[in-house]
Amino acid sequence: MSQQPVETRGMVTRLVLVTMAMFAFGFLLVPLYDVFCEITGLNGKTGGKYEPVAAMTVDKERTITVQFLTNNNAGMPWEFRPEVRSMKVHPGEVVLTTFYARNPSGDAMVAQAVPSVSPMKGAGYFHKTECFCFEQQQLEGGADVDMPLRFIVDTQLPDDVTTLTLSYTLFDITEMANSVAVN
Repeated sequence: MSQQPVETRGMVTRLVLVTMAMFAFGFLLVPLYDVFCEITGLNGKTGGKYEPVAAMTVDKERTITVQFLTNNNAGMPWEFRPEVRSMKVHPGEVVLTTFYARNPSGDAMVAQAVPSVSPMKGAGYFHKTECFCFEQQQLEGGADVDMPLRFIVDTQLPDDVTTLTLSYTLFDITEMANSVAVN
């Protein structure tokens, strides 16, 4: 009988340690995933703002189809779409297109667009020089906006990649933006 409390204490200690380890793993999962994607090139993540090389040449012999897709995360009521669904571009050429967003709600909202490029093999060759995804987008209720995207497809894109698809998912980050502004 006298050993039962010691065994119980040991079990409780192990359970607390396992719970703490699970919490730490969950907390570190997103940064670990980001590092994994950066190393392997998975998930089609694109880099931040790209500064083009001054003497970049345009490869007029090659044409790449660039497709644009948009999605709203669950609970995001905005209308969000590309002005053009697909275009043909030459590697090395600076291209400008726009995306349309409208906030149909009666309240001001803040959104963040998260890009992804597929195939994953081509993600590192799609460079954004100007993008609405670099910043949060705030729209008053009923307001709309045309948001620019300026990009370059790298001339080093592998020859077997002839189509790139840029997909954006739009997230409602109003609560997060408001809590940051208050603090």
